[in-house]
Amino acid sequence: MTNRIVISDAVKHVGEVIAVCGWVYLRRDHGKLIFLSLRDRSGMLQIVVNASVSQNAYEATKDVRPEFVVKIEGIVKKRPENAIDKNSPVGSVELEAKNIEILAKAETLPFDMGGKDLNLELPTLLDHRTLTLRHPSVSFIFKVQAAISEGFRKTAQSLGCTEIFVPTIVSSATEGGADVFDLNYYIHKAYLAQSPQLYKQMLVPVFERVFTIAHAYRAEPSVTTKHLSEIVQMDCEFGFSDFQTLLDYAQLVGTQTLKYAQDQCGKEFNDFGIEKISFGEIKRLKLREAQEIIFKETGRDARKEKDLSPQDEIDICKWTLKNHKSDFVAITHFPTKSKPFYTHPDPENPEYSLSYDLLFRGAEIMSGSQRINDYQRLVSAIKDRGVDLKKFEMYLQAFKYGMPLEGGFSFGLERTTMKLLNLKNIREASLFPRDMERVDERFSH
Repeated sequence: MTNRIVISDAVKHVGEVIAVCGWVYLRRDHGKLIFLSLRDRSGMLQIVVNASVSQNAYEATKDVRPEFVVKIEGIVKKRPENAIDKNSPVGSVELEAKNIEILAKAETLPFDMGGKDLNLELPTLLDHRTLTLRHPSVSFIFKVQAAISEGFRKTAQSLGCTEIFVPTIVSSATEGGADVFDLNYYIHKAYLAQSPQLYKQMLVPVFERVFTIAHAYRAEPSVTTKHLSEIVQMDCEFGFSDFQTLLDYAQLVGTQTLKYAQDQCGKEFNDFGIEKISFGEIKRLKLREAQEIIFKETGRDARKEKDLSPQDEIDICKWTLKNHKSDFVAITHFPTKSKPFYTHPDPENPEYSLSYDLLFRGAEIMSGSQRINDYQRLVSAIKDRGVDLKKFEMYLQAFKYGMPLEGGFSFGLERTTMKLLNLKNIREASLFPRDMERVDERFSH
């Protein structure tokens, strides 16, 4: 019995008999000649089923249609020069089938999966998620997303961070806000975590530098193209780090993470026409400086707003790309009152905080700050927000017994994927998105 190889290795076996397994992607009939495109985890291979070569294989193929799972044995042959697919790593060869075994049948698909693009409305795309994820134009999104998370992990580790795994069932709202999911936890009340923030801070006195890739939940009563109820956050926290050092780390992690993903998925970027990242000078602008630039560039006056609007983010990114050849820009010093209680005020002007966002291609993909590390100041900050101190006893314990100057940041995995690949809706960047209207299936109204 011929052992299976993965499709990407077929080019190493020209003239040999091999076996491949996978899913039928396309079928083309030419009388006594049938062509199949077969995909597995490593790629796509053309299969030639010739009745004059193997009547058994030809007969077995008559009933085969897209998404049938098959095992095919045959001889690897070089394709004619004019038939080579230069866009495929295995485009120089094909498999002449000798035997075909149907491992699992598939019903007729509810829509055409054979084109380069999958032109479906978003509800249809998500209602048939297990099918649409199989299409190359969709599955590549999550190959890139995997590379983003791997790039983040590698970069964080290169900075000496220890990976931690934090809970998502918590005893209080992380930031004292209202947009939380509460749940019945036995006879007690608990919540789904809004972020891993408090836990990663508590681990600074243990490991000094930590990172985590964690799920977070926001019960925001809105439906937009940029928000989900469940997201994945990629977080770092650094002890003994001041504001400028934290900004350096944030920019390094952001650029190196995306550069890694772009390098790892170069073929997919080319196949799907994804624009390469511009790594120019990353400007650091205080919020009011950015708003002043936007006013001069567009005439739109938002100079007293406490944050950038979505249009502001687009405009300041256009400005930095035009003037500094960069897809990134850092915005700092947001009003202290608009930030969570743990955010450190700027000593030179406490009205503004030592906070920062990293914008990429017109949207914020990262947010962070230097934190208040002094126990008494942190207690006062919590009291000033009208939050019950008892809900933060374990958190405060870490500060009561020695917390160095520290801070960190958080990247949204889905938001980052969306902007890197120029997707129209963040739901396209989530394998199984959760929002006000959907948990796997759409809620009936």
